[in-house]
Amino acid sequence: MSSSGASKSPDNSAPQREEESVATNGADKSLAGLPTIRVILADTQAIYRVGTKKIFALEDDIRVVSQAENLGQVLAAVSKFPADVLLFEASISPNSPEAIGEVLKRSPHLKVIVLSPENDEDTTVEYFRRGVRGLLPRNIAPEMLVKCVRKVFAGETWIDNQSVNWVIEAYRAQAAQLTSPRPKTKLSDKELLIISCVTQGMRNKEIANEIGTTEQVVKNYLRKVYDKLGVSDRLELALYCIHHRLLQGSGKGQIPDESAAAIATGAAVSE
Repeated sequence: MSSSGASKSPDNSAPQREEESVATNGADKSLAGLPTIRVILADTQAIYRVGTKKIFALEDDIRVVSQAENLGQVLAAVSKFPADVLLFEASISPNSPEAIGEVLKRSPHLKVIVLSPENDEDTTVEYFRRGVRGLLPRNIAPEMLVKCVRKVFAGETWIDNQSVNWVIEAYRAQAAQLTSPRPKTKLSDKELLIISCVTQGMRNKEIANEIGTTEQVVKNYLRKVYDKLGVSDRLELALYCIHHRLLQGSGKGQIPDESAAAIATGAAVSE
């Protein structure tokens, strides 16, 4: 079954454009001053597209501008036709949150409403992280569908109570992770000893003599320390130690704050 007023292209990849007509019902002037909401219908089943288009045809302020039955057509439609709302059936793509992300890259101002029979917690949270503005069951009543489109067009979010709880908990967990103290980097006693020598301005050869090893071993230890602490050279290492009081309580000595400049300078020129 094909949708009314739309023709399918031979390569099955082009979006189906609707007639450029707007319903004008002179008997009802209540919506006359409202802007027209341009909608793209994306659904794998023609019968749903036909039914949804008939629902919107009864409304003076909603107009279907294009239809699509696969992801390729959706991407083409949002690129070609100016629209305000995309009604997106979840089964159009095996990974619908990712597909929606791709849609919004092409049309960032488009407001996406997802139609899905049911959603788990992870998928629901991912939808809203990707920018979805509304989430509806497939069997939603026509009047609620129209209300949802208008609310989302106006800038609101349409979401049920269960989904609200999932999204809130997800953002609470994310906030807790961001604000919790970062675990301290674990350094071995040998690494701490080498760091202490570096902050005293000692060269690699002097450090090797101090701890009874070779210069190459000292260099290998320093590379590991740089990686662990996220620094790139001896100067940054010295400054990191001063700022984070890295050697405090380690038994390797402590760096007085007033000698910071001298230590940093010495570490910068040591090899």
